[in-house]
Amino acid sequence: MTVTEVPAGGVTISAAAELSGLSVDTLRYYEKEGLSLHRPERSASGQRRYTEEDVRWLGTLVMLRRTGMPIRDIRRFVDLYRIEGSEPQRLAILEAHREHVLEELNEVQTHLDAINRKINHYKEMVNE
Repeated sequence: MTVTEVPAGGVTISAAAELSGLSVDTLRYYEKEGLSLHRPERSASGQRRYTEEDVRWLGTLVMLRRTGMPIRDIRRFVDLYRIEGSEPQRLAILEAHREHVLEELNEVQTHLDAINRKINHYKEMVNE
């Protein structure tokens, strides 16, 4: 199932976890911490039901976390997302995060260059 295949009635927390690549415990934690756009609806039996919008939002959370955005910054972004007209503040958060990611990327590239130099050095030694 892909995000676009989420049925109108939503999916269970297990299916949402699978679709997002997160654990069920992480989804519960994100909900408790207010990182969801809204609390998932509940079925008649009390199960959480995640809509297509919910699952897409989880994809955004995954991207922000995997690029190293701290939970406190994500929380601020989510809080602003709920406020109409807060686009300039959200943009500022994302631009600041991009700068952080670019700095990290540059550092990793520097380390990769050093590894490649070492590999080339050892290849030369092995081939002599």
